Amino acid sequence: QVQLVESGGGLVQAGGSLRLSCAASGRTISDYKMGWFRQAPGKEREFVARISRSGGITDYADSVKGRFTISRDNPKNTVYLQMNSLKPEDTAVYYCAGNARPFTAAQAMDVTKYDYWGHGTQVTVST
Repeated sequence: QVQLVESGGGLVQAGGSLRLSCAASGRTISDYKMGWFRQAPGKEREFVARISRSGGITDYADSVKGRFTISRDNPKNTVYLQMNSLKPEDTAVYYCAGNARPFTAAQAMDVTKYDYWGHGTQVTVST
């Protein structure tokens, strides 16, 4: 099994940037398709971005498209989420997740399709 640990969250003003990291241990991260999800207080966990095992395919939620970039460094066993032009509505706990099973592009955005999760990192965007 792979263990995932997120870092890089914090408090930032609207318009600012943060880079989240997700470090994997226990297994090589190149075995897993990876995603970032977020959960705001009182809301369900939602898809943010996903990346294929090689990094050649990425998808984003419409709400973050053009502002967030997901990437991975397989030799470093790490996945990143670069977040620019942050908005107060981006405030949430951000989770990285991994899946080794085959799934479709649509399923890649489904929170229930991921088997491995980190504990999350808080991102707060102030006005």
